[in-house]
Amino acid sequence: MAATRLGEFELIATLLRPLAAGFPGAFALGDDTARLAPPPGEELVVKTDALVCGVHFLAAHDPGLVARKALRVNLSDLAAAGARPLAYQLALVLPDAIDDAWLTAFCAGLADDQKTYGIALCGGDTTSTPGPLTIVITAFGTAPAGATPGRGGARPGDGVFVSGTIGDGALGLLANTGRLPAAGAAERAFLDDRYLLPQPRLDLGQRLRGVASACMDVSDGLVGDLGHICSRSGVRAVIDADAVPLSAAARAVLARRPDLLETVLTGGDDYELLFTAPAARAAAITEAAGLAGVPVAAIGRIEAGSSGVAVERGGRPLALSRASYRHR
Repeated sequence: MAATRLGEFELIATLLRPLAAGFPGAFALGDDTARLAPPPGEELVVKTDALVCGVHFLAAHDPGLVARKALRVNLSDLAAAGARPLAYQLALVLPDAIDDAWLTAFCAGLADDQKTYGIALCGGDTTSTPGPLTIVITAFGTAPAGATPGRGGARPGDGVFVSGTIGDGALGLLANTGRLPAAGAAERAFLDDRYLLPQPRLDLGQRLRGVASACMDVSDGLVGDLGHICSRSGVRAVIDADAVPLSAAARAVLARRPDLLETVLTGGDDYELLFTAPAARAAAITEAAGLAGVPVAAIGRIEAGSSGVAVERGGRPLALSRASYRHR
């Protein structure tokens, strides 16, 4: 039997329209299109991400957390571009099992994060499917024209830096699915939270404008994502695995399971900022990190060449069987 669920127009009027309140260009979700105008001298920064049940989250996960993760993974890309959040559009592809209670909790999660990040809904779509629940968000931000660093600016001699800690997301997925017996209860709880609720580094990203030569967020794995920067910039990178910042929980897990180091370096779901910058900007990076309240670690260097990313440990090459998570 299909779950009880509001019809499309009732869903819009009851749960989605309040999320658009206060954003004039949304027209109370009464039009098929929205109107977005960046401030003078700024440009729009746009990002779309899709989350699929069974791939990016599980059916048992709290719908409010699912909503917040869906929004935050997009905000993380805005952060990497040094952009301020403006508005977002939401497409929900709903199987019959999704009911009004699920949708109410989902929209409540969005409302919470809208307040946190100063962003509003401005449109989207809903439809039904016999397949898995799919959530698609397109986020819009604004940044001074020409100021977004992108992936293509890394140059030989630049340092490689990353915010926060790495590996928590990948280990959190293992913990969340019962595949991390090496972790204690407190460690599992911490890692689980890091996987389910990313922390987009929006303030830091804006402070890195004019400082970072290239920047992106770590979504598919540190090594693989740095490889994207190298490919776009026409350079190679060397990472010191011992310099990669780890949380206390990740260190405790690796002490018992050193074989999970590759998972930490390549597993993804961290949503930290990965960037390059010339040595002359070291003081500016320290200042940006301090003002944003987010730690930043130097983890490697950019060199001439086109051989991707080399990982070293103790000055010796560290072989990896993969560079990043692959969707297929």
